[in-house]
Amino acid sequence: MLSSRYLQYLVLPLACRAALYDAFETIQASTFDFVIVGAGAAGCVLANRLTENPNVSVLLLEAGPSNIGVIASEIPMFPAQLNPNTPFDWNYTTTPQIGLNGRSINYPRGHLLGGSTSVNYMAYTRGSSEEWDRYARRSGDEGWSWNSIQKYIRMNKKWTPPADHHNTAGQFNPLIHSLTGINPVSLPGFPHLFEPRVIATTRENPADFPFNLDMNSGRPLGLGWLQSTIKGGQRSSAATSYLGPSFMSRPNLHVLVNSRVTRLIQTGTDKGKPAFRSAEFTQNQTSTRTVVTATKEVILSAGSIGTPHILLLSGIGDKKDLSALGIKTVLDNPSVGRNFTDHSLLVNQWFVNSTATFDGIARNATLAAEEVAEWQQTQRGPLVDSPLAHLIWSRLPDNLFSIPDPAAGPNTAHFELLLANGWANFAPIPPTGNFMAVATAVTAPTSVGELTLQTSNPFDQPNINPNLLGTDFDLFVMAEAVGAARKFLSANAWKGYVIREFDTLAAATDEIKLKQYIKNNSVTVFHPVGTASMSPRGAAFGVVDPDLVVKGISGLRVVDASILPIVPSAHTQVPVYVVGERAAELVKTAYKL
Repeated sequence: MLSSRYLQYLVLPLACRAALYDAFETIQASTFDFVIVGAGAAGCVLANRLTENPNVSVLLLEAGPSNIGVIASEIPMFPAQLNPNTPFDWNYTTTPQIGLNGRSINYPRGHLLGGSTSVNYMAYTRGSSEEWDRYARRSGDEGWSWNSIQKYIRMNKKWTPPADHHNTAGQFNPLIHSLTGINPVSLPGFPHLFEPRVIATTRENPADFPFNLDMNSGRPLGLGWLQSTIKGGQRSSAATSYLGPSFMSRPNLHVLVNSRVTRLIQTGTDKGKPAFRSAEFTQNQTSTRTVVTATKEVILSAGSIGTPHILLLSGIGDKKDLSALGIKTVLDNPSVGRNFTDHSLLVNQWFVNSTATFDGIARNATLAAEEVAEWQQTQRGPLVDSPLAHLIWSRLPDNLFSIPDPAAGPNTAHFELLLANGWANFAPIPPTGNFMAVATAVTAPTSVGELTLQTSNPFDQPNINPNLLGTDFDLFVMAEAVGAARKFLSANAWKGYVIREFDTLAAATDEIKLKQYIKNNSVTVFHPVGTASMSPRGAAFGVVDPDLVVKGISGLRVVDASILPIVPSAHTQVPVYVVGERAAELVKTAYKL
């Protein structure tokens, strides 16, 4: 990935913004109908939609700083400069992962306004129709089905032209995209020399790599052009879209940054249930802690790590584990923090016969500065896109596995290939050579992990165990995905362009060596879900009901990726936007807003 040494170019002075505060004392309001914890994808959606009613007041709390002026978050090519070890990342690490040969790895999560939508790789993927229909079955609520969520997709999505305004015919299906939503999405806006070879490969081998005009149709299998949350060469995040200037000017919307919630506080009981309508927050470990109370609900949107962490610190979780740390249990629910699933990722590199890769920007500070200057002046050039170029969604042949299919159906992928025009590894770029990457990801994993408390101190990170590649099946799928990547680049279309595999991949010459290569180099795709899982109303398992109200609790709802019971075969930002949009409607209906 592009080196973080260019951060000197990537922070600009902050501008003033209405309704954005960094001190609670400056907010000209003392009571709020809703307190939302976490300004990521779902939290920003909720803050926007609930304040459409001028009589509804919202306080949105964000632990990190503002996104304004963080130019690395604005330039699509620079997500790798935002983590790890920056103020814009939570800088988490996992527990030692058995499936990764005992390695503990970085676990990036966005720590600024917009959450992970401000630091991710911007891929716009909805998942398959089968996955949403499975959510509906698992929750017992047809409102989560593919057909039912289409209106939320339209509310979220606003199709925009790519930065270079090229002819996009044959690159997407305009019939399935909205022009009226809030969050802009576009196709790549800078051409890469290898693009004709990519398309030629689908023609040469349509059986293995069929062309898919639009992977967001509900049937994603095949190779397609990447759609990204980018507008005019600039990242579109939950902060830039749902908290845009026209929305931030609402007098009933209050956004407070640098405010870390340490726990939720019980405010009484409602019909025999503990009520949680207060949140305690602070700016740092030594600052005074402030308590704010909602008249209607606290909505927890802190993400798949932050949400269960806060629930556990608040006494909602496994009584045995909480008691061991001296935390009083308010609600004994062993499901909190369990059912943790994520996608594993392996970045595979090849040497290529081309200088038209983004490797020069990564190595040359002068060139990087020139490209940043061009981007600032024209919103054109190679920085207008994410490092990704195309995606391929694929399945194992049915005869290759005997376990129940972990994917949602025959149109849902087991693995993904992600193509990039340069060195896309998280390791430092070699001093010489030009590269392309075909990263591989297991998108229908059978591995399940957990999140538990390390201590009762809210400033100590929890034990994060996604259990990446923790089953033989997941390891097998990753090996098959690497085989598919090799097969893709062995097509005639790549002759004269691909020189050879990079050293670590080239050394994986047999099954044993390939498995060790996978275990030694795989990481996360940053798609954690399930740690506050949704389940049917009345079920003895799960954390929230289908309306996302916390089971056994009054005044508390969870709205983020943690409620998804199974990780989708998709990049998770779109599913979370959908969760936020539907949750806003559910809340409005519940309170007749």
